Amino acid sequence: MKVANFKTRINQWIKDHREEGTDLLQRLVQAPSTQGNEAGAQAIVAQKIREMGLQVDIWEPDGGELKKHPYFYSPRSEFSNSHNVVGVMKGTGGGRSIILNGHIDVVPDGDRNQWDDDPYSGAIKDGKMFGRGVTDMKGGNVSLILAIQALKENGIQLKGDVIFQSVIEEESGGAGTLAAVLRGYKADAALIPEPTNMRIFPKQQGSMWFRVLVKGRSAHGGTRYEGVSAIEKSMTVINHIRALEEKRNARIRDPLYRNTPIPIPINLGVIEGGNWPSSVPDLVKMEGRMGVEPEETMEQAKNEMAEWLLKIKEVDEWFKDHPPVLEWFGARWVPGAIDVEHELMNTLVNQFREVAGQDPVIEASPWGTDGGLLTHVGETPSIVFGPGVTEVAHYPNEYILLDHVFTTAEIIALALIQWCGMEPLQDEQDAVLASNEDK
Repeated sequence: MKVANFKTRINQWIKDHREEGTDLLQRLVQAPSTQGNEAGAQAIVAQKIREMGLQVDIWEPDGGELKKHPYFYSPRSEFSNSHNVVGVMKGTGGGRSIILNGHIDVVPDGDRNQWDDDPYSGAIKDGKMFGRGVTDMKGGNVSLILAIQALKENGIQLKGDVIFQSVIEEESGGAGTLAAVLRGYKADAALIPEPTNMRIFPKQQGSMWFRVLVKGRSAHGGTRYEGVSAIEKSMTVINHIRALEEKRNARIRDPLYRNTPIPIPINLGVIEGGNWPSSVPDLVKMEGRMGVEPEETMEQAKNEMAEWLLKIKEVDEWFKDHPPVLEWFGARWVPGAIDVEHELMNTLVNQFREVAGQDPVIEASPWGTDGGLLTHVGETPSIVFGPGVTEVAHYPNEYILLDHVFTTAEIIALALIQWCGMEPLQDEQDAVLASNEDK
């Protein structure tokens, strides 16, 4: 069989299995998988990959083991009823391996009054499927499954191993992927189908949560001039942090960020202060998220924030004796980057052109993913590429374009062949045998 023929066969298989793929995605969306409730959706995934003949590994991550790792974070310490699911399609040998990593957990649905349909309906309208998690990132997971299934059902044997991972906990820091790494899953490269709107991200921003305590001096509200308002001083701190954000972003010259207004934002998401309307507040707590450059370490970012806050005494003398207190807590996503000329990048770009008939958009991710963990902890260089509209992830009426799910599946299937290597198809082997017999 000629190369053109197996590409045509995969394209036709994807077209013939649209209904099956749509049904799988709808069933996954209809199985709510917020944190702690992933079991139902993971059962669907496990059943599907068993039917496909993959070697299946299912386990609950060990919270005690994970706690020992410096990159672990989760708001919970044990994971009963929350399983990782891994399926391995073994290669024949001699090819490059790949991890296909997708998270099954979704964020809460929020105010249901803002949804046109039930958040877990999987409603289909005008070529779109709606529901919490459909774009972030169950649609991408289905693309992975369809890509593998298309290869298997067309009799295509790869030389390298394909390791499919459906993991928990990405939305809260990556404990599921970290658990898979610690279980021994590594490969020559990895692909994560987060909702990039079919853009290719060789670089992923990291992020981490921080807390700043701003001190004041309490007094009666009637004589507030005798006190120092921590709320008013916190405004100075906010402006100082905003100046740090401007400073950090001004030095970024990476062309992959040319379409991103603020490549590595510093966001303040929580402010709490004061305890009585008639008292001058003496303490304000601010919590936020600090973006980390793909090539920057988290320690470097932490140190820059700490040193910058020390300089606030040059802005306001109050802070000489009452410096802000900086703390690091909670979730963090490890930054990651691979060379834009990495062989998997070239493979993905080539197959995107083959299927889509145009050049892909190549950018850096504006948010964190599990790619940093795979790249740095798992020693598996990672690329993020998938279907799904970034701008509707975590929003009411989240949706995905179904065409993109299937186009992505076709691109990934062809990329797996090029990356892992392919054994001669049975048609080709039969043709060789017949030719030898004729001789």
